[in-house]
Amino acid sequence: HVQLVESGGGSVQAGGSLRLSCIASGDTISRTTMAWFRQAPGLEREGVAAIRSGVGVFYADSVKGRFTISQDNAKNTVYLQTNSLKPEDTAMYYCASKAACGIWYRGDLYPYRGQGTQVTVS
Repeated sequence: HVQLVESGGGSVQAGGSLRLSCIASGDTISRTTMAWFRQAPGLEREGVAAIRSGVGVFYADSVKGRFTISQDNAKNTVYLQTNSLKPEDTAMYYCASKAACGIWYRGDLYPYRGQGTQVTVS
């Protein structure tokens, strides 16, 4: 069973930055697809970014050029560096994990998800 714990959220002004972290236990992230999703009140869950070793990184159009996903296999940790934040980036951000490759932006394909970390941009 995989456990994911996010941290790094907070409240920032527009244009600011935050670095979100997701520590995984129960599996090695080098063998999985790791992704960040977000959900704002009243809106559907949105895939933000994903990474898989040996395959590459993927981003939603809304965050390309502003967010960067990376992973540290030694620490079994995935990061999401968020820059040039906008009020519309305000949401609960979740880390998710799946063993399979394939479509990265569908949250229903990820069996494991963390509790989330809140990002608020004003």
